[in-house]
Amino acid sequence: MGRRAWFFVFALALSGFALAQEPGAKTVQLTIDYGDGSQKTFTAIEWKEKQTVFDVLQAAEKHPRGIKLKHRGSGAALLVTAIDDKTNEGGGSNWLFEVNGTLGDRSCAIFEVQAGDKLLWKFGKNR
Repeated sequence: MGRRAWFFVFALALSGFALAQEPGAKTVQLTIDYGDGSQKTFTAIEWKEKQTVFDVLQAAEKHPRGIKLKHRGSGAALLVTAIDDKTNEGGGSNWLFEVNGTLGDRSCAIFEVQAGDKLLWKFGKNR
């Protein structure tokens, strides 16, 4: 096969790859930092209108390699109490979230996210 033919095959393969990636798909990224040097990252959770930080956690819970989630309350009073085997300690370390590097200032169940946001849940002491 000549050089031009290989180029054509390569270009065709690339265009097929681009089509398979759903153009315009909007996502958010979620990282769980367990505070002990280990993390779990979900690089492309599907974003939807009116989606909250808690909705993103629930999507990660449903992922084949997901997380285990415990919480109590609802709406503005919802509190995440455990992710996987790390449980809030009250006066010690607890689960806190950030969106795009800014610490959450309200319940994760009412904090809406935007496409492209980077969410971080970190187990540690409040700063």
